[in-house]
This record gives sequence, structure tokens and C-alpha cells, in this order.
Amino acid sequence: MKKNVLVISVHPDDETLGCGGTLLKHKNCGDNLNWLIITNVNNEKIWGKEFISKRQIEIKKVSESYGFTETIKLNFETAELDQIPFVKLTENISNAIKKIKPDTVYLHNKSDIHSDHRMSFEAIISAVKSFNNPFIKEVLMFETISETDFAPPFPENAFMPNYFVDISDYIEKKIEIINMYSSEIREHPFPRSERNIISLATVRGAQCGVDSAEGFVILKKIWK
Repeated sequence: MKKNVLVISVHPDDETLGCGGTLLKHKNCGDNLNWLIITNVNNEKIWGKEFISKRQIEIKKVSESYGFTETIKLNFETAELDQIPFVKLTENISNAIKKIKPDTVYLHNKSDIHSDHRMSFEAIISAVKSFNNPFIKEVLMFETISETDFAPPFPENAFMPNYFVDISDYIEKKIEIINMYSSEIREHPFPRSERNIISLATVRGAQCGVDSAEGFVILKKIWK
């Protein structure tokens, strides 16, 4: 039975860093893929017209590469979610979820260092409540390089995956897609480098006995 998958990105590139190989595997299995992007770069005084235009082109290329059925942009300004009323943020996320009606949702880690990630997590968790959206059967939390691993070293912030996806056949395509975000990827030892992404996939693979993997924390899983 085909799945209707929704990946939620706080920022464009979260989806590929966190679960790009898994999304490609879903697509290969015939599942339906959808993408919700919470923030965007809109302020020309901060980002510049050229960068804003370039980012929209990147989003389009990435969306086409995964074959997303729906790509929804909420267009909240990047790094300013703490200025948005929580009710408004939750309502916008809820409306997107109700439109797509996914059975599987992927979202970022709750303890990521970026304030946008932390604000969004609370809103997303509120939006995926079972009594609001009973069609959701799986909610899985992914890790994002330089967000998840940069959180303060307290036990409650540790990302401890309990679910793994073998992406050995998809790691090269994942790297190809992440490189579409030309401003985000740099040479090692910059955290978001090809070497670091491949290294993390290798570590997760070693944890579950495959060549390359992505790790997740199960927040909800209903087998019916």
C-alpha cells in the first residue's frame, strides 16, 4: 500500500540533510511525497534580491529532484519565528497538513540549536495530534547536521535514533541534491560538507548493519 509522505522543513535543506535518502527510497517504492517549508528568505535588505531569487530556483530544482506532489511554502521570515504568534504558526502548519492528509510525517529534532527549529517543533507537534488529524499513522524525527549536533550537551538534548533506514543505494543522489543548495555546502571541516554528511550516514549504517543509513526517533507509529 502506497504511503502519503510529508516532510516538514523549517528551512530549505533540512529535508535533504535529515532524510533525503529516505525520501528517495519512498519515491522508489512508489510512495507519494510532499514538502512543507515553514520559512523563506523574503527581506531584500537582509538577503539581497539576487540571493532570494537564487534560493527560489534551488527550491524548485530540489522539489523536482524528489518529485514532490505538493510543495507548500508558508513564507515566514527566516530567523524570525519567535516574533510570530504561536497560534498563527500552528494554524498555518495545521492547514497544510489537512490539505495533504499524510499518513507519514518527518520533522526535525526537538532540541536543535536554531530558534526557528525549536519554535516550529512545538507548533508541529500540536498540529499532528491524533484527534485533529487521525489519518497520521507515523511521526518520525530526523537529525540535521549543525543544528542537532550543536545543541548544548545535556542528556535531554541527545539524539538517540531508534529507527533506521538503509540508504546505501541513495547516498550519492542525496549528495547530488544537497549540492543544489550552493550557499549551504562547503569544504570539510565545515559541518555541512559532503564528507560530514557521508560520515554521519556511515555511522548510522554501522549502528544497524548496513553501509549507509539515516536515523530517526519514532514519536508515533500505529500499525493497522
